[in-house]
Amino acid sequence: MLPGTERDRQNGGIEKFKGKIIHSREYKHPEKFQDQRLLVIGLGNSGADISVDLSHVTMQVFLSTRTGTWVVNRVSDDGYPLDVVHFTRFKNLLHHMLPTALVNMWAEKKLNTRFNHENYGIKPQHRFLSRYPIAADDLPNAIIAGRVLMKPNVKEFTERGVVFEDGSREENVDAVIFATGYSYFFSFIEDGVIKTRNNQIPLYKFVFPPHLEKPTLAIIGLLQPLGAIMPVSELQARWATRVFKGLVTLPSEDTMMADIMKKIKYNERRYVPSQNISLQVQYVDHVDELASLAGVKPNLLHLFLTDPQLGWEVFFGPCSSTQFRLMGPGKWEGARNAILTQRERIVKATKTRAVQSSVDSVRATWDPSLFVKVIGCFAVFAVMLAYLSFGLKEPENDF
Repeated sequence: MLPGTERDRQNGGIEKFKGKIIHSREYKHPEKFQDQRLLVIGLGNSGADISVDLSHVTMQVFLSTRTGTWVVNRVSDDGYPLDVVHFTRFKNLLHHMLPTALVNMWAEKKLNTRFNHENYGIKPQHRFLSRYPIAADDLPNAIIAGRVLMKPNVKEFTERGVVFEDGSREENVDAVIFATGYSYFFSFIEDGVIKTRNNQIPLYKFVFPPHLEKPTLAIIGLLQPLGAIMPVSELQARWATRVFKGLVTLPSEDTMMADIMKKIKYNERRYVPSQNISLQVQYVDHVDELASLAGVKPNLLHLFLTDPQLGWEVFFGPCSSTQFRLMGPGKWEGARNAILTQRERIVKATKTRAVQSSVDSVRATWDPSLFVKVIGCFAVFAVMLAYLSFGLKEPENDF
């Protein structure tokens, strides 16, 4: 995996620029840029985080973006982490059932409630579901304080400055940091074992090269989930080891290639073009797919019938990796208790000051949102029944 700096140097006459040029991979500490004027190119997670980090010590940071982006908070509803609130099986079901336009409208309205993306120069032309957002809690704070100034795409460079596509220009720029992604290839593996083209890497379920005579090679972590990559990588490794041991058999090469092409075409339909479009996956859908292959996906119907409390938390609660220790290979006796107490452990790190419980806190022992969730379930099934009853075609939803 190499930074795209060499590709970027060919754009906009960067060879004219006499200041420092680095890729985000080389950035370590902000102190070396003390009191300088910097340009960061690329509004991904790295570009946003580096810009905010630098803005505390530099004279000025300019953040250039070609497309803009939607910005989500790591700290979400009630102060819980974003993935705890939104990456649940219940919400994943709703996202699949509801029309894409409705989900886009709801998500964009919610994000603009915190800060209007248009007023901050970040609003993209694409809708929320058409490209992955970035998690950057501090970026709007840096923009409103003037420490970070949003700029459009770069048109050209001068010896000590830059001209942007809207005609504006900035002089006395000391350094340029490219946060423009990476080009993927495997220099330590023989040519032909893994084929890469335009950052497309044909791997079955993003793990196995389909054309090998024996499944003796697995690639772990080479994908871009909307969510944490660690639980996904763990499930990839658990599945891969079962394949290596001969406990699970891969399908034929043709079947694997058909699955690979299906996923690529799905992403091309769903997302606007981007460098890593072929590597993107939905978190809940993909971990469930891997868990099924490894034989560790929880049986929701069985859980609701035999242990309703646990079934409720598995369905409505965060889709944590502990759910895949309830049954099958690698089953853990402590998984049930870990799942039922996970919310307590999440807030334990923040409750370092004891606060006397109020009446509202006592009442919150029974979560009123549970009623809303139940009604939501009935609403979803009612909509599906209506489509079936009236013979209407279910609207295509690419969430």
